[in-house]
Amino acid sequence: MPKDFIAESADILERIWKEIIESAPEENPSASINDDILHCINSSINSPVKTYRYVLPTQLVAKLANPKLNSRCIQASLGGKGAFDARTIAHKMIVPFDQQNNGVLGGSTEPYVNNPLRVPEFSAKYRKSQKNKTVWDCLCKVLDSIEQADDPNYTMSIFRQVSREIYNRLATIKITYPSPLRISLDKAMMLIGDFLHDLSGGDRLLALTSAIFMVIGDRMKLFSKVERAHITASDASTGLAADLECLSEDGELILAVEVKDRILTVNQIRGKIPAIRERKISEVLFIAQRGIASEDEAQINQLIQNEFVIGHNYYVIDFFSLATVVLALIGEDGRRDFLAQVGNQLDSYDSEISSRRAWAHLLSEI
Repeated sequence: MPKDFIAESADILERIWKEIIESAPEENPSASINDDILHCINSSINSPVKTYRYVLPTQLVAKLANPKLNSRCIQASLGGKGAFDARTIAHKMIVPFDQQNNGVLGGSTEPYVNNPLRVPEFSAKYRKSQKNKTVWDCLCKVLDSIEQADDPNYTMSIFRQVSREIYNRLATIKITYPSPLRISLDKAMMLIGDFLHDLSGGDRLLALTSAIFMVIGDRMKLFSKVERAHITASDASTGLAADLECLSEDGELILAVEVKDRILTVNQIRGKIPAIRERKISEVLFIAQRGIASEDEAQINQLIQNEFVIGHNYYVIDFFSLATVVLALIGEDGRRDFLAQVGNQLDSYDSEISSRRAWAHLLSEI
């Protein structure tokens, strides 16, 4: 195949995937795609037969790069108008894409040489030779709709929906976090900084904070258990007094931790006071990653003094200051535990796939 065709295919794949990552949670399917086709796309990408998962990305990216191609074609030997070798696109474009995305489609290195696709085209003519005839029918139906529409805009709508289904599938894939055998304090702090560089609505900071308090409890024996909820859950719905509750072995609440990935204001502290007083919590820590609002600093200091008088100790610190001390005290073994615990937090509380992949990537770069 011409180099410019391969380059165009790669550009389309990269560009649309980037757009989907940025918009997938909010973007709805195109109105031009009917429910039957939507169902077929979902069934194809999540097929129990691994080979079938590669078909729509392969056939559609080729069709977008050259609208004159016959998207039903598998082998160039089919002949006729628009015949091409789909295996080349699968091998050069989709397999590397799959590898870069945690084997979301199944990790096959040669999907188009497997038995299901040893036929010249996607059509009802070859249905009998297929193990999963239902998914084969779905593939044929989607590709038939592409050829019948003969409209690049429709093809793009289908490809975007296919990409969204892949993105949704990616969120269910277990990410491998390649923690190093050794990590220095400086490297650990750089890793934290890089991870927090991209905004996440506070989720990454909460995962890091949860991880470090899990390690504090385990290594320093200051408490036995750390409880938290999902980033989107309100304290009222979870029954927690703050984002984190650090508990003793008998369930006593030793420390409440509120995590703020934004500038801390006096009203945010005031908003916590009723629950803290009701639960009679004596130790309260605010992780104020972006500092204290300058106009509120005097009021916050006065509020902290007032609460101390009636038995509540409030502390304000940024995560880097806390982590620098803790990760130094717990040594290399503790730092390794911390890195592993961050991954556990990201997985256990369903963090965005972009955050989970970012943590895995940063670990792989060490």
